[in-house]
Amino acid sequence: MSDSKPHQSQYRGWLYKWTNYLKGYQKRWFVLQNGLLSYYRNQAEMAHTCRGTINLANAFIHTEDSCTFVISNGGAQSFYLKATSEVERQKWVTALELAKAEAIRMLEAESDEEEAHQPDKFELQNTLRTLNAKLEDLNTCNDLIAKHGAALQKTLSELEQMDSMTDVASKLKAVNERATLFRITSNAMINACSEYYEFAQVHGKRWQRVLQFEHDQRLKLEEMVEQLAKDQVSLENKARKSLQNVKKDNPGSNPSDDEDFFDALDHQVEEFEVALPHKPEKRHRRTDSDFSMESYNNDMSSESESETLSQEARVYTTKTDSPKKNPSSASESSGDVVSKRVRRHRIPDKPNFSLNLWSIMKNCIGRELSKIPMPVNFSEPLSMLQRLTEEFEYTHCLDMAARCEDSAEQLAWVAAFTISAYATTLSRTGKPFNPLLGETYECDRMDDLGWRSIAEQVSHHPPTLAVYGEGKEWNLWQEFTMTSKFRGKYLQIIPMGIAHLVFPKSGNHYTWRKVTTTVHNIIVGKLWVDSHGEMDITNHQNGDKCHLKYSAYSYFSRDIPRKVSGVVTDASGKPKWVMTGTWDVQMEGAKVLHVEESNKGKPVFETGPHKVMWKVNKPIVGCERIYHFTQLAIEMNEPEEDVAPTDSRNRPDQRHMENGKWDEANRVKILLEEKQRASRKKRDSEAEKAKVEGMESKVYEPKWFRKELDSTTGSLIHTYTGEYWKCKAEQAWDRCPDIFL
Repeated sequence: MSDSKPHQSQYRGWLYKWTNYLKGYQKRWFVLQNGLLSYYRNQAEMAHTCRGTINLANAFIHTEDSCTFVISNGGAQSFYLKATSEVERQKWVTALELAKAEAIRMLEAESDEEEAHQPDKFELQNTLRTLNAKLEDLNTCNDLIAKHGAALQKTLSELEQMDSMTDVASKLKAVNERATLFRITSNAMINACSEYYEFAQVHGKRWQRVLQFEHDQRLKLEEMVEQLAKDQVSLENKARKSLQNVKKDNPGSNPSDDEDFFDALDHQVEEFEVALPHKPEKRHRRTDSDFSMESYNNDMSSESESETLSQEARVYTTKTDSPKKNPSSASESSGDVVSKRVRRHRIPDKPNFSLNLWSIMKNCIGRELSKIPMPVNFSEPLSMLQRLTEEFEYTHCLDMAARCEDSAEQLAWVAAFTISAYATTLSRTGKPFNPLLGETYECDRMDDLGWRSIAEQVSHHPPTLAVYGEGKEWNLWQEFTMTSKFRGKYLQIIPMGIAHLVFPKSGNHYTWRKVTTTVHNIIVGKLWVDSHGEMDITNHQNGDKCHLKYSAYSYFSRDIPRKVSGVVTDASGKPKWVMTGTWDVQMEGAKVLHVEESNKGKPVFETGPHKVMWKVNKPIVGCERIYHFTQLAIEMNEPEEDVAPTDSRNRPDQRHMENGKWDEANRVKILLEEKQRASRKKRDSEAEKAKVEGMESKVYEPKWFRKELDSTTGSLIHTYTGEYWKCKAEQAWDRCPDIFL
């Protein structure tokens, strides 16, 4: 029972919360205040111990039945709550919705306030120009006063030296003229000083706010730099001590002594060493150094570099009366007309426009990346919907996985596919366009690549997009949202949400979460990207698991950069396959034949022959001039007929940027964001009006996905409705909102 009204800023009361460790609902005391929902075991704990908190600004509220409702923070944290009655549940839901709207308004107001502190460039220029003009007037008046004052003083001195009255009378006229000129220049000086003072007084308060803001930002930067310096010294000391300890423990060791073994993944606090035997004629084991980017570049340099761009273009055939059918079957049937489509193999080169990154990013420290109004100069001409669709580039791994009879081997192929998603991030430091609410992107490559997908921006707070892809023997869908913070020296992106993959033939259902991506050298130096963390891929059909470790880059590590290692285990934890390689070049897998204990206490896997499960495609010629795009990325934004009006290909600012018209792209981007902001305010006002009238507020609903509880993971997720391709065939786009200009 709550002890305050729903429309107040604070709402408190008892609710029943599902707790995993007790496997049931337990009574807890909940407090809703300042956009935060917190819970305690009892009221007495409010003073010292909070058991959990969810920020409603980024939360989803979902009602399950008459008494139960769920609050989820983008899949990372969820509260399963139950009220004692339907009336009480409705009071809580109403209070939560109001608090969520208020929290979103507070965030937007804070963002607007921060932007208001930033003086407009043209306004500052005009102010400085006016001040300079008035200062020049003051200098001119000062010079005239000095000139006329000296002349007046000289005339007065001459007057004192004259003896006769006749001479004095003649000089009085000159004195009066000098005095008049001095009075005029003095009045002009007084007027100029008055105007300067009034102008400065009018703008003084604004300048004080700007200076205070800059002062606060400087203090934050100084604290951040100081902390970075402390962290760097601490890491260097730890690294130095570690190296000294290693030398003490192994005085006669050689860095190359352990090259005969692979360092496999730390799995359940165990350490493994993996030996991959090769063919007898090689008489040696493959080392980690075989997976270096340098060796890959050497392999590519041995090939001919005289390939023309026309040879890189992709050609596929379509049957004119049925574009969704396989081209091979179309060619076998008599009477069918086969047409060829050549996809584009180039986009305009990136213009060489300079822009000071620090002038923009210095005011964004600590803020969410999705809320930073970035110009297109730091972007690439693709939306986040298209970037997520790019992960389907290496779906041949999934096609191979679908043919596997052994579930452990299938999981190894799935793991290779998840790793391939990071291959394009190595040199792609440009920021994708943030999709507008309701923006979509379809990619139908069933005829030539064997898959098609549909993606949609389903939520604005928090920014969330959903994608569904299907091949001939697999279905993949995921919900993607993220948290991101700019820390001055680096930008960290933490993905949230879960990816699902199902093979209908075997019924195997896999899920995984993505690892963290960090962009380094934001302020000084060349930008570079690193992916690091741990990933668990689970087969919910039989309990198989693959644990992957993405090693973070370190100056003091002997491991190769961008290393990924992993092991596939069955439901009992027995190792079945091992994975080794890097996320930017290739991954190899091998079946575990036997496990032995080494003298170091680490199990050593004896494996069968290794095989390449994934290898990155060669970069195209001159890719550095076109944003380091792959061939698939070049083709993704190619104009296409019959797509939805909300498709990213139709986005005007993105198209202007691709064509090299960056000034026009920035102008249109601002107009699109203002239009989206106006639509959001209109929805908020309608929702407020409905709540005041006691009516149920209308919540924005995606057009091709719906939010529901996932039975496999127990989390809320947007699932595909299965209607897009049917609507496309009929060109029925009535449900699509007007989001572009």
